[in-house]
Amino acid sequence: MNIKQIVTVHHLQELYKKGSFGIEKEGLRTTREGDLALSPHPALFGSRKHHPYIQTDFSESQLELVTPPQNTLKEQYKWLEALHDVVNRTIDTEEFVWPFSMPSRLPDEKNIPIIKVEDRKEIEYREQLAEKYGKKKQMISGVHYNFSFSSDFMDALASIAETPEKLTSWSNDLYLKMSRNYLRYQWILTYLFGASPVSDDTFSSEDSRQYYRSIRNSPLGYHNSFTNKVSYQAIEEYVRDIEHLVEEGTLIEEREYYGSARLRGKGKAVRNLISSGTRYVEFRSFDLNPFSRLGFSYEQSLFTHLFLMTMVWMDKDSTTEDVKTGAEMNEQTAMEDPFESSRFKEEGQFLLNMMKETINALHLSSEYDAVLETAHTLLDHPEQTLSARIVKELENGRSFIEYGINLGQQYKEVSFEKPFLVKGFTEMEMSTQLLLFDALKLGLETELLDSHDQFLKLTHGDKTEYVRNGNMTSKDTYISHWIMANKTVTKKILKNYGYRVPHGEEFASIEDAVNAYALFDRKAIVVKPKSTNYGLGISIFKHPASYEAYSEAVRLAFEEDGQILVEDYIEGTEYRFVVIDDKVEAVMLRQPANVTGDGRQTIEQLIQKKNTHPYRGTNHRAPLEKIKMGELERLMLKEQGYTFDSIPAEGERVLLRENSNISTGGDSIDMTDDMDESYKKLAVEMAKALEVKVTGLDLIIPDIDRPSTKDKPGYVVIEANFNPAMHMHAFVQKGKGRNLARKVIDMLFPSIDLS
Repeated sequence: MNIKQIVTVHHLQELYKKGSFGIEKEGLRTTREGDLALSPHPALFGSRKHHPYIQTDFSESQLELVTPPQNTLKEQYKWLEALHDVVNRTIDTEEFVWPFSMPSRLPDEKNIPIIKVEDRKEIEYREQLAEKYGKKKQMISGVHYNFSFSSDFMDALASIAETPEKLTSWSNDLYLKMSRNYLRYQWILTYLFGASPVSDDTFSSEDSRQYYRSIRNSPLGYHNSFTNKVSYQAIEEYVRDIEHLVEEGTLIEEREYYGSARLRGKGKAVRNLISSGTRYVEFRSFDLNPFSRLGFSYEQSLFTHLFLMTMVWMDKDSTTEDVKTGAEMNEQTAMEDPFESSRFKEEGQFLLNMMKETINALHLSSEYDAVLETAHTLLDHPEQTLSARIVKELENGRSFIEYGINLGQQYKEVSFEKPFLVKGFTEMEMSTQLLLFDALKLGLETELLDSHDQFLKLTHGDKTEYVRNGNMTSKDTYISHWIMANKTVTKKILKNYGYRVPHGEEFASIEDAVNAYALFDRKAIVVKPKSTNYGLGISIFKHPASYEAYSEAVRLAFEEDGQILVEDYIEGTEYRFVVIDDKVEAVMLRQPANVTGDGRQTIEQLIQKKNTHPYRGTNHRAPLEKIKMGELERLMLKEQGYTFDSIPAEGERVLLRENSNISTGGDSIDMTDDMDESYKKLAVEMAKALEVKVTGLDLIIPDIDRPSTKDKPGYVVIEANFNPAMHMHAFVQKGKGRNLARKVIDMLFPSIDLS
């Protein structure tokens, strides 16, 4: 099979350069002092029996992050970013993930904990590994780069191959050639990306003054000594050789084969490769990059993708002897001094030139040119390679352990800079990010169906649920959302059930609403759009409004909707009750947007200062919205005799809005534990009356210390909200944050196994 010819003749270049990408990244949980963390795998990650993304490898202390396959490297790195945020925020506050391949400070070998799982066979397998290789070598961590060509490309090959058997043969030949040439030329990846020049004394008694390019890839690392006994010339030979190594007792199990290129098929048995073909290849020779917060940079992945495409595109095909030569060259490269030029530099230049030909033939993006140019520079300047850079840092007086502590803690802190966001998906609405975070932490299989529409697919076992905007689920009906979106319909339903609602009028035109001013000129009123959320277009007049102010409020409301409501203003304090699955999970007091004077700064300056709080942002990407300085705020100030240039007295509180929505700049105060149970019971009953499982009910309550009774109701319900924002409850300005995203997951998957 000549893949280059097939691609060229059938014009498949665009499909050939696509792929499916995944990364498995290992890392040791480490204490602040630089010691291996001996604590159990965090229970907050849920059960390892089903967790697809966060696992343990050999030891309880050795995390393994597994990204789901993605069709682009950019998408794959979004998931890698997100998983790092999940891990950093979930592991113990006194622990971090070690940034190097070579371990942190290790205890005596007998004290290194093997994984603790229910499956005794898994434990026994690792006990045999410990006996065979020693526990300390098991603690060497790295990156596995998983790659396959895209399903579109394989479908195109299928149409050319004509029969399934021929396609299976082509698939195996394709990935075998890639693997053969990878093993022959992998030394250049070790030269460029080798990043384990030293180890701590607790790992090895080797002379600490000796530096290497990559201890992990050297004979001092963790390898099978029999990998050269596995042939990559034909799939039958590859399968036969691995099975034979198991039969003769050289391998404990098939999975113990640690070749730098490991073919993966359907299921775990290697024999399935013959009947079902190779699905992807796992490339295992990469050190952790301590200069990348994620352990393997996007640029490294780009270069590796280009390298793999070239390994198939090139005319050269490696023999068994070539593969053995490649293994020797890789070991020699790993043992080199990081500051020395590669003894294979000439071949390296040849390889990079060949990769340039691949770029040109496939019309790859400029990103690939950039990483190739960097590789040329590193080939000429070994002192700029990763290992050399590490050694420079260590020669400046820092120990290996001190340097690891510094980097590891620094990378963990990045995940806490904005703990209400999930890196990789920060463009999404925040409640969806919170749900995504908990889904990944608990091990729900998660698929992002549409980031613009905030659509997630969550799967656990044989059950699948679809969620939009964080809490719009199958538990609520299509009509229930429309009921809550329409404030008039909501009021009528609740009123029919005997609940107290404000009196009001509905208008479909500005003219009709303005002409009705006489109905409200002596009343405290609220003017608001009929169907919008987030508090947009709402004006509140605690005292009778002037004709001009009323007319302006009407105009602003109609900007948000084709119909508006003018309702009686209800004296009291507004509280948001969030009901999820027939239970009040959060109650919040939302103070309207405000500033407090200091006698020196203008209102505009006070707003700008308050908006610098790290919890404040825009477009629902932060727990609190920034206070705006628009027409509604100007109108509100005018009613109080202020402008944005006014300087309020010290301690004087100035309102910028009457409505208390967080989405219009309000402050958040959690009141869940302070709210009388009678009001919580009412909120649950109202949700049932509306036949909804998730809603945000807004109640006006003059005195929360006085229980509401049938004879003396202490509330008025002003509206019900579908898709209530969850982020403002998770990160509050005052009080206890409430994780509502987790409550949504519990509602959807009540039987999820967290043990």
